[in-house]
Amino acid sequence: MSVEITPVRADFIARISGLNISTDMSEAVFAQLRRALDDHSILIFSDQPMDDAQQIAFSQWWGHAEPTKGVNPASGTPFARQSNLDITTGAIIPASDRRMAYQKGNYQWHADSTFKPTPSLCSILTAREVPPVGGNTEFVSTRSAYEHLPDELRDVVQGLIVEHDLAVSRARVGFAFTREETALHPSVWHPLVQTNPVTGRHSLLIGAHAARIIDWPLAEGQALLEDLLERATGAHAIYSHDWSNDDIVIWDNRSALHRATAYDTTRHHRLMQRTTIGNPEILQTAIYKDIRARQAAS
Repeated sequence: MSVEITPVRADFIARISGLNISTDMSEAVFAQLRRALDDHSILIFSDQPMDDAQQIAFSQWWGHAEPTKGVNPASGTPFARQSNLDITTGAIIPASDRRMAYQKGNYQWHADSTFKPTPSLCSILTAREVPPVGGNTEFVSTRSAYEHLPDELRDVVQGLIVEHDLAVSRARVGFAFTREETALHPSVWHPLVQTNPVTGRHSLLIGAHAARIIDWPLAEGQALLEDLLERATGAHAIYSHDWSNDDIVIWDNRSALHRATAYDTTRHHRLMQRTTIGNPEILQTAIYKDIRARQAAS
């Protein structure tokens, strides 16, 4: 079958139609979706009801789903749960609960799992129950951001290495990990400039988890990271997805940033289930082998 791929914007995002994920997946269909992700960075599907087992099955087409650990409400499962509903009782989690404080970190621009040693390929977020108002997810393209850098700044960022740290990003919203939780996610290093092996196009790995630039003075490195983030997230660059029940959005964490937007967590239900797909193959590239050796020696 031929999947319909309709660009939403010229620089990124495509809407996928003509496909029932539950019944129509095949090697040929997946090949079209996989190339569409490389080309468009973000894929939007509508009217695709999905339970946990179906989401795991769909995720396996893309690769291995990372386990979730730490304070996320779905810790210990293959899902990162973006929700104000208790996973056991289904009741609304009080606003004062530590799980809700942790989720405030999602209001920052970020790419998923950049704080992990194995970078992620993509995230798959399914809308199970959405609030009547608010709770959008906003996206920007860090590929477009890179391609619009002035030549002199593009020269500066080549070859730079960035330390990513979950504790740093959560501290930005006033959330503090325990010592045991911090130990679950030691900081890691990644190249600032990412290269898509299929298209050859470059993007920037930036966002809230990006803590500092290796071998740069702290303040100078943070100023560069903030400048790059500001360039990437201007109002003209933002796509805001207004969720409907049974939507699915897949985004490439190498070339896009996203953030949640607020909703009334005390009155309305929101249940979103996310799987994040690891990209272990990239660790075999020369640049990652060099970075891992340098971090180990530091």
